[in-house]
Amino acid sequence: MRFQTKNGVLIAQANGETLRIEPWGKDSLRVRATMLPEFSGKNWALTEVPEKTEAKAEQFEVDHLEIDGSMGKRTSASITNGKIRAVVNFAGVITFYKEEQEILREYHRCYDGTISKESRCLKTVNREWKGVIGGSEYSLNLKFESNDGEKIFGMGQYQQKYMDLKGCTLELAQRNSQISVPFAVSSLGYGMLWNNPAVGQVTFGKNYTEWTARSTKDMDYWLTAADTPKEILENYTAVTGRAPKFPEDRMGLWQCKLRYRTQEEVLEVARRYQKEGIKIDQIVIDFFHWTVQGDWKFDEKYWPDPKAMVYELHSMGIKVIVSVWPSVDRKSENFWPMLDRGLLIKTERGALQTYDFQGDCVEIDVFNPETRKYVWEVCKKNYYDFGIDAFWLDNSEPDFGVYDFDHYRYIDGPALSCSNIYPQLYSRVFYDGMKAEGEENIVNLLRCAWAGSQKYGNVVWSGDVPSTFEAFYDQLQAGLNMGLAGIPWWTTDIGGFMTDDVNDPDFQQLLIRWYEFAVYSAVFRMHGDRGPHNIPPLDDRDFGGGYLYTGQSNELWSYGEENYRIMKKYYDIRIGMHDYIKQLYDEASENGSPLIRTMFYEFPDDKKCWELQDQYMFGSEYLVAPIFHLNEFEREVYLPAGRWEDTGDGKVYEGGQTVLAAAPIDSIPVFKKMA
Repeated sequence: MRFQTKNGVLIAQANGETLRIEPWGKDSLRVRATMLPEFSGKNWALTEVPEKTEAKAEQFEVDHLEIDGSMGKRTSASITNGKIRAVVNFAGVITFYKEEQEILREYHRCYDGTISKESRCLKTVNREWKGVIGGSEYSLNLKFESNDGEKIFGMGQYQQKYMDLKGCTLELAQRNSQISVPFAVSSLGYGMLWNNPAVGQVTFGKNYTEWTARSTKDMDYWLTAADTPKEILENYTAVTGRAPKFPEDRMGLWQCKLRYRTQEEVLEVARRYQKEGIKIDQIVIDFFHWTVQGDWKFDEKYWPDPKAMVYELHSMGIKVIVSVWPSVDRKSENFWPMLDRGLLIKTERGALQTYDFQGDCVEIDVFNPETRKYVWEVCKKNYYDFGIDAFWLDNSEPDFGVYDFDHYRYIDGPALSCSNIYPQLYSRVFYDGMKAEGEENIVNLLRCAWAGSQKYGNVVWSGDVPSTFEAFYDQLQAGLNMGLAGIPWWTTDIGGFMTDDVNDPDFQQLLIRWYEFAVYSAVFRMHGDRGPHNIPPLDDRDFGGGYLYTGQSNELWSYGEENYRIMKKYYDIRIGMHDYIKQLYDEASENGSPLIRTMFYEFPDDKKCWELQDQYMFGSEYLVAPIFHLNEFEREVYLPAGRWEDTGDGKVYEGGQTVLAAAPIDSIPVFKKMA
């Protein structure tokens, strides 16, 4: 291993690999390696100029026992940046320290002519590169020693019941309701960003941690050390970006359903809310308001005057958001012009098709700047210029017909090498376009994200999840880990997306419990596909806004008087918290803190808080304990140190104990931390 240390940067070379470790922000290091002559030059999620720090890189000699039993000298090197230090030994194995505590060490089990605790005959190396046949990329396998007792959080959104990811295997790929945001927060006081959008996998195993990228030119990850999770998030978002200021006029209720089919349906709902004295901040126009996918325009038969519709909604103080998909049907007026200009995703073999829901479609290649320009110009003309305020960027993974990632190719290369950043680039079609129009308060809704997406005005929702209590529980784990991965604007479909029967009392109980939770989350949004699908279509055409099915009504008054009373009660609570919620959004913009927080985020010194995953903090003041079971009307709640007021009955409790909280159907246990 040959070392160079220059200007606070450590470079090591051996066996055709170049390793580069450099300071990258406060108490942080960026680690890159490649088998190619040069690094790719991609910064991926590390878009912000890092804070300048005083780092020290040096080489040193260490005594080492040789194979013949004699002692010899070997050269190693280290780099230190504030609280974090990396040591690279003569075999290229990296060990990381937070101050003097070892926090992470590469896994190496290969006989290399020396005697050490890592020397084995397994021929398992810490960084394994294998050339992708027929391409310039490599597959990469990186292993670390597993730390006993360590807990790992973050990494985005996975539909599972585990918040602590230790012992989990996670696919590094985007799917409907699965969001790969590869930033991990460790209970040992460090955070790690896998700064690579390649499709792959991570296993936080008991025996070792393993990261894989199926096709890449660089190894690239970033590591930070800090004393608390809040400081870890602050360091991370300093280099990947923070959410902008959230507009105050969208902190209340968003109204949505599958799907408002006509201009008049939208206006009737808005007028009814106004009559009921309930202010909605935004109303959502869902899919198939268009002619065919990829036309990106209203079907004039059912939306004859969108500009007048928007004007009336604006007069009520309601913003308007419209659904845009990245899929382009062969029947679309934009398909052949986009195909001719190379603006669509390419397939590696067989027919040119990437998506087949309600049409023979190919999705747009958002890696191509020309694509982003083309789509924005069409959407500006057909939506934005009518006064549309925001865009619902659905299917933003993109939602492939089959998730065979090795079958698709973008202008930047094979999907295997970069597909995970697709949703971020898709959001920038609209973020950049709206910015160029002078917009300041940009808030768009997406079904997917990647590291750094928070800086592009993305509200991310958890996708098309079932309407079950089990799925509800999973969403809390997903939301808490999304927040720890740097995505503070996160939400769900209240009641879940897929509902068989809106008249089922069990579903309605679930809806109320989910609604109560949503009041204490970042974005308060009604949505769902409410069965049964027995509403006849508006016409018999096989295209346009009238032919596709719609769900049952999904407004606050749609579920009977008693449920309406409860929802109105909690609507008032949400509106009454406006100033507090604004503070939380401002904090997200200032230091990266999520709005819904794990218990240990606010109480890192309380060991029990690292175990809890069925209650959370809404900001620093409110402890929320959702109800996750049918016919459950009380539950245990752990109160950390301090004094806590039950917001339901006003009773005050001393912390450091578990209490039994009442939870009648019209009440969710919420405790306010007292000064």
